[in-house]
Amino acid sequence: MTGSGAQKSTTVRDDRRRADRRRAARRRKAAARLALVRARIAVLQAVSPRRAARFALDLWCTPPDGAGRRRDDRAARGTLSTVTTGSGARVVVETWAPVAGDATHRDAPPSPDARTADGGAAGRDARSEAGVVYLAHGWGGWRGQLGAFVEPLRAAGYRVVAFDAPSHGDSGPGRLGPRRSTMPELADALAAVVSEHGAATAVVAHSLGTATTVLAVRDGLPVERLVLVAAITDVLGEVDGFADLLRLSQPTRDLLRGMLSDLAGRPLGELDVRETVRTHPVPPALVLHDRADKEVPYPVGAALAAAWPEGELLTTEGLGHHRLLRDPEVVRAVVDYVTPVREAAPAERDLARRTA
Repeated sequence: MTGSGAQKSTTVRDDRRRADRRRAARRRKAAARLALVRARIAVLQAVSPRRAARFALDLWCTPPDGAGRRRDDRAARGTLSTVTTGSGARVVVETWAPVAGDATHRDAPPSPDARTADGGAAGRDARSEAGVVYLAHGWGGWRGQLGAFVEPLRAAGYRVVAFDAPSHGDSGPGRLGPRRSTMPELADALAAVVSEHGAATAVVAHSLGTATTVLAVRDGLPVERLVLVAAITDVLGEVDGFADLLRLSQPTRDLLRGMLSDLAGRPLGELDVRETVRTHPVPPALVLHDRADKEVPYPVGAALAAAWPEGELLTTEGLGHHRLLRDPEVVRAVVDYVTPVREAAPAERDLARRTA
């Protein structure tokens, strides 16, 4: 090996060691925080299970943060506007007009409050388009995470609309205040944005955004096609896993479930994606899931695709939970799926991937 080659190899090893140390430090910090939370929960449960449940509820309704969830894959800024939900939350919306093409087009409705990213007035022009595709982020995410889909969808003739849910990204707080939100709030935000910006040709949703999108469909939101990336389906199971993590007693668990149901204004079972698929009409859907997803195991997506009427499964390898959103082949597959004129696809497809 040459001197320069040996030096490069040493640099790579040093970088990996530093990255490993940073990950280890983050794990230790997270373990310490969890130990403190468990200790507080234990004290509260001994005094008042209701107080412990309120504390757990506050934790459950707090979206996570992190660099991955704030990643920005937008190639260019779109036109900014705001929409107010039925509960009064201010939702920031970003839209991109279609690139001129020869797709089958529909006219875009007007948007009088729209402005460009630098704050100038920018009413939506009446150019024709193939339809409107909405991008719905997950819990703790924001609209920039799905930015890799924007330009290919525009090139296919679609107007693209992305938004930040209440207490996410640039939007205002939800009904519980800053840095707090709920799953029904995310569903309501999508419905409000679609009501303002036009009928949905498709919704591309990620992680918990898949469950909130399905909830909106259950509540009557018309959508021609869905793309569900790294889908979460069992919300009650998520609640139980959260309770296990915090070591909640049974009385505290029961109280927490009751509080969550009161916040949702409905039985928690109605938030379950699988229950909606069994009991309500749903549009065709493409389910994308990676075998290496550490946040939502691959069998969750595979089972959802199998149970979904007119469902297709697209399997990837080595992309995990977030890199799916910016993988060129995944993006291409999504655009092909939502485009009306396309080649027939089998019920299940695989994208071969080399793990990083």
